Amino acid sequence: MTSPNPSQTAPLYSPLASDPDLSELVDLYVDEMPDRIAALQQMLDSCNWEELRRFAHQTKGAAGSYGFEPISPVAGRVEDSIRNGAPEDEIRQAVEELLAICSRARAGVPD
Repeated sequence: MTSPNPSQTAPLYSPLASDPDLSELVDLYVDEMPDRIAALQQMLDSCNWEELRRFAHQTKGAAGSYGFEPISPVAGRVEDSIRNGAPEDEIRQAVEELLAICSRARAGVPD
């Protein structure tokens, strides 16, 4: 078994966190991330595809706005897979990837 690529498990920091005018907003976004992750998981568990598609769309935009650019394309894949009627296992895999990358978001700046 191979270990995960460090770039796929490393914490994600927003470059906006070092901006004194934006750092509080970035911190708030990260503080709310566990609730977002729980909501995503609940939508996945209940197969609520349309709500999940809308949530992924919102996540795609918000992540980029707060400087968490790597999250946006992953959220976009969830949105597109649902919109395009992908098989459920493909949607589930995309959501799992989104859950994983969202869990890497961190407040502040790296040490």
